[in-house]
Amino acid sequence: MTTIEKTTATAKANSLTSGRLPKATPWVVLAASWALMAVVFAFANIGNPVGDFNIAATVFLGTVVFVLAIYVISTIVEGQRKAADRFVTAIVSAAFVVALLPLISLLFTVVVNGLARFDIEFFTYSMRNVIGEGGGAIHAVYGTLLITLAATIISVPIGLMTSIYLVEYGSRSRLAKAITFFVDVMTGIPSIVAGLFAYSLFVVFFGPGISNGFMGAVALSVLMIPVVVRSSEEMLRLVPNELREAAYALGVPKWLTIVKVVLPTSIAGITTGVMLAIARVIGETAPLLLTAGYTQSLNLNLFEGNMMTLPVFVYNQYANQGTSPDAAIARAWAGALTLILIVMVLNLAARAVAKFFAPKTGR
Repeated sequence: MTTIEKTTATAKANSLTSGRLPKATPWVVLAASWALMAVVFAFANIGNPVGDFNIAATVFLGTVVFVLAIYVISTIVEGQRKAADRFVTAIVSAAFVVALLPLISLLFTVVVNGLARFDIEFFTYSMRNVIGEGGGAIHAVYGTLLITLAATIISVPIGLMTSIYLVEYGSRSRLAKAITFFVDVMTGIPSIVAGLFAYSLFVVFFGPGISNGFMGAVALSVLMIPVVVRSSEEMLRLVPNELREAAYALGVPKWLTIVKVVLPTSIAGITTGVMLAIARVIGETAPLLLTAGYTQSLNLNLFEGNMMTLPVFVYNQYANQGTSPDAAIARAWAGALTLILIVMVLNLAARAVAKFFAPKTGR
């Protein structure tokens, strides 16, 4: 190897001497900045509960330190021009982090406070005959899953068929425009209105005083349907017309083209839209208070008796703390953490389903 080749190889191996920072430098500086701020706020929080640790300020100030540090380091090593580019990139990244601060703070607070009662008893016992400490939320977990499943079974066929009509059949007809208008109106209605609608509907047929899980499912479906319609409609419109025309050219009927070509092509986006609709309603409290009510016992029958759900459980534990306020608050935090984990698991499952059913583009 010649002297020039050795010099070139050495310069590539040591990027600092060649006027370039290693690729991992921004990540290392960011991690170091956050760690520094975490140590500072940890010392400031000595003697206080872990939940009082200011995670939002830690992340924000750590990001500010990162922006300044990466600019200074880049100026010394790479020069003013490259440093300006890194500075703007860091500012854009910092804006993204600032937008995530409420979510970061929320997750940190829920996890720290919810872990105290995140135990076996919480997932195996209900609140029946429990006044002070102890008890669990198994009745609320089952109620949430059953009511949300029923609402999904009601909403997805209606929403999907509506979107198919709007894209494939209605086109620019007056009926399609009217449906689109009313779907947009339904998207913005308050959740309490959906609960009042479901309650009034069942009162007309069954009389006053009725309350069950199926009423809650109907109320949630009113909120889910417009989300499913709009998301599915956009996904169906993304399917290239060439695919439809190719199927028609082969003599395939329109309904079979929709079933065999259009829906499989857009199934990934439709699944994501359905999960967004579920995430939209699974945490609703007001409509379920009016329809499903609340109970301290386990009820698996959607059509008879009150049924507890996790949002109502959290509200009830916070509003009616009983003889042991600390235990009730701990159960409320654990219920909130359980609800977040259910949404996360459902989203992961939706991603897996979308990836599995997505059209394969390779050979």
